[in-house]
Amino acid sequence: MSSKTDNVNLDKYDEEQVKLMQEMCIVVNEKDEKIGADTKKNCHLMENINKGLLHRAFSVFLFNSENKLLIQQRANEKITFPGLWTNTCCSHPLNTPLELEEEAQIGARRAAQRKLEHELGIKPEKVPLDDFVFLTRIHYLAPSDGLWGEHEVDYILFIRGDFTFDDIVVNKNEVKAAEFLSLDELRKKFNNPGDWKYTPWFKLICESFLFKWWEKLDDLESSKDVLTIHKLGF
Repeated sequence: MSSKTDNVNLDKYDEEQVKLMQEMCIVVNEKDEKIGADTKKNCHLMENINKGLLHRAFSVFLFNSENKLLIQQRANEKITFPGLWTNTCCSHPLNTPLELEEEAQIGARRAAQRKLEHELGIKPEKVPLDDFVFLTRIHYLAPSDGLWGEHEVDYILFIRGDFTFDDIVVNKNEVKAAEFLSLDELRKKFNNPGDWKYTPWFKLICESFLFKWWEKLDDLESSKDVLTIHKLGF
């Protein structure tokens, strides 16, 4: 699958975010089987997405000991979905040996650990790989604007522990704000958003799964659906 980028100028975007567009994502088919690799830039251009370009991703939902979920507002510097509220951390396993490894979703877990430190300063020892609970995968497509968008098979990872704001050092180039919210607090904000705007994948996950999963945090095994890839928003 060829990807077209020659006519896309990134000069108007943040320098650090442009550098990250050079990362190599894992290109997959709808069965989440690797079929290649392409740059983050190519994977997020609607022109390529509309031709079927699909990549692997993950979404982390991190809960503290009070069962409050850490959510973040994406920085204004972000090229896709700037300024929108979303789950704790969303990104991509990269086309590297460590993050390509698929057994027990270890590649996605390593990517999650890496990005939690990059975006929120959460040290790897606070989020051991074995503590991530893989619930399911979600396949969705969502435009950001006329140029950029997302088309992902998204690994849903839960993790719960004794997390506080002392563990968080926000990377302002990635994250504008962060909040711990209870289930009821997020449900109220979600139903009455006011000036809060949410990423499309977070909205889809909330509408379809999150609140049901949240109510069963002490029994996540009953919520697992590791074989299904749920198509949302199509």
